[in-house]
Amino acid sequence: MRWRTQIELIRQALAGPPPPLEEVLILRRLDGAPLRPFTPPPGVTPRQSAALLLLFPRDDQLHLPLTVRSSRVTTHRGEVSLPGGGIDPGDGGAAGAALREAHEEIGVDPVQVEVLGALTTFYIPPSNNYLTPIVGAYPTPFEPNHDPEEVESVFTVPLAALFDPATVREEIWERNGTRMRVPFFALNGYKVWGATALLLSEFVARLQRAGWGR
Repeated sequence: MRWRTQIELIRQALAGPPPPLEEVLILRRLDGAPLRPFTPPPGVTPRQSAALLLLFPRDDQLHLPLTVRSSRVTTHRGEVSLPGGGIDPGDGGAAGAALREAHEEIGVDPVQVEVLGALTTFYIPPSNNYLTPIVGAYPTPFEPNHDPEEVESVFTVPLAALFDPATVREEIWERNGTRMRVPFFALNGYKVWGATALLLSEFVARLQRAGWGR
């Protein structure tokens, strides 16, 4: 598909209802394990936040950047994530916050980003964030320029890699004394798990429902 055709299909996919949970690739790997709530528990006031899933063309394919979080940040140190952070009063909403954070963290020019829509807002208990993932398109190959205070490094992956079943794996991890099955995307030598894997999985499921690759 040409760039504009791909972008319009993505826009349509984001405009529709979210896919059923059983269609989300990472969630299917949990094999019946209980899912955590997508909304904050009663009595909890979460931090409203946003992240940017940025798509750009390179070598006739769509790619997206992922960040490895710095050891200097307060939460999710060393984990792979999308650029993002809290929504400030001057941001004008989730999209504005996502663009600002992407500019601060990896040097995205907000003026060049075409906002296509959003994925499902969901709650992240470890950081008490209620996260809205924003999807945007960048018209040219993107070269990141990251802030080392927040980002250890940046790598990019082709969107097609998220559709490859071989990239979805599962391991038993022990965290805080509890053994748990953890599904993740294996990308560029990194294990992309947790909230980032969840939102990437929803994005894949939306595109599949919209006919991506047919």
